[in-house]
Amino acid sequence: MKRFLLLACLASLFSPLAQAADSVPSTFVISGSGYGHGVGLSQIGAKAQALAGKSATEILTYYFPGTQVNSVDDGGLIRVNIGHQLSSATFAMDKTFPTAAIQIIKGDAAQGDSLAFTEAPSIGGYALGSTYKFSIVGKNVHVAISGTGNPKIAADSNLFTLRWSGTDSLDPSSSGAVVLNTGTSSSRLRYGQIQVRAVPITKVGYRLEITDTMRVQDDYLYGISEVPSSWPRAALQAQVIASRTYAVSRMGKIKKDCDCQIYNSKYDQAYIGYAKETELKYGKFWKAAVDATVSDSNHAQVITYKNKPINVYFFSSSGGQTQRSEDVWGTKFPYLVNVADPWSLDPILNPNYALWTRSISQSAMAAAFGLPDVARYEVATRSVANAVLAVFGMASDGTTKMLSVSEFKVALKLPSSWFDIPLVVVATPTPTISDTPTPTPSAS
Repeated sequence: MKRFLLLACLASLFSPLAQAADSVPSTFVISGSGYGHGVGLSQIGAKAQALAGKSATEILTYYFPGTQVNSVDDGGLIRVNIGHQLSSATFAMDKTFPTAAIQIIKGDAAQGDSLAFTEAPSIGGYALGSTYKFSIVGKNVHVAISGTGNPKIAADSNLFTLRWSGTDSLDPSSSGAVVLNTGTSSSRLRYGQIQVRAVPITKVGYRLEITDTMRVQDDYLYGISEVPSSWPRAALQAQVIASRTYAVSRMGKIKKDCDCQIYNSKYDQAYIGYAKETELKYGKFWKAAVDATVSDSNHAQVITYKNKPINVYFFSSSGGQTQRSEDVWGTKFPYLVNVADPWSLDPILNPNYALWTRSISQSAMAAAFGLPDVARYEVATRSVANAVLAVFGMASDGTTKMLSVSEFKVALKLPSSWFDIPLVVVATPTPTISDTPTPTPSAS
């Protein structure tokens, strides 16, 4: 911060920003490269290296220098938030499993501990066609169950547990899946045990937090949607191992605000449930990649440093080099360092983000800086990877303001921190290997 303040003072004295105010432009054109924060595994780079014949381990140890890929104990459960701060939500059985059933339990229930439908505190279980609506009533969750040919049941509690056929808690020899509809999105869920809890939100009141608790080793990984399932096998396996490492490192304390250990969104990593492994044509390749990284029922591959799972990060593409963690978040890790990533600049491999441009209106630029208008702006400092760290802006009256790249990038919705630099997009030779994975025995 002292360095930034010094730069701000110097800029006010010597920078071109201090020259006579320019006319105020109506728009600004910003050009850049890459998508994401740039720390850790470049997904486009992983795809390119896989096409060149590199293994998942070779890809991961390239982007995380000094690490190893080892098999560790990952047989535990992880609680994933699948519905955040909701007023209501509904569940129903997936229609592709016509004989499956749902069981609703009032309160908590140990995973894998089967309870008969007639046994307290079970309040009901119904076959296909029933609807289960959960909503907030005061400080509690209210559930209303209805369906053709089924009795209507309503109950209130601060917590409900939901199970369905095919899970380890309800008829594991069968098959089933449930559909969650939040009003703005829907998801299909095949594994685990769901809980719906009333959680207090500051200045808002009580809201529903919906979680799915499942095995991290495979059940959770089957639903991760960070890269296309059509990518080469080694790239898929590299993403699986990175995603498992991310989950294993977060299997500790439950977060009160989400009743979870991990979110299903950009706050952690994208989880879409059963839809991932059932993708037309390619879903089986993702599931095969997960299975290929499992050693036994309690062990699977993760990235380690000094025999411990690393603090892993991944992103889409860079501006030609990955970022050091201390340049982005201020914390240094020996394996989150700057490495070359030329594949991100290949327009064939990365057609949308090898080179991007954004037209920014005067009003948007002024709002970003919090100035009455912006006559000019310039990059103040860059990281060793040539990514922007801070930006100065100047109003027509000569006043200036400095923003961190995070503030600037978020306000203007820029894809990455690599912008306003002389970008030479060089086409990295792309191997002529098929982009479609070869089916493995487990996927055939």
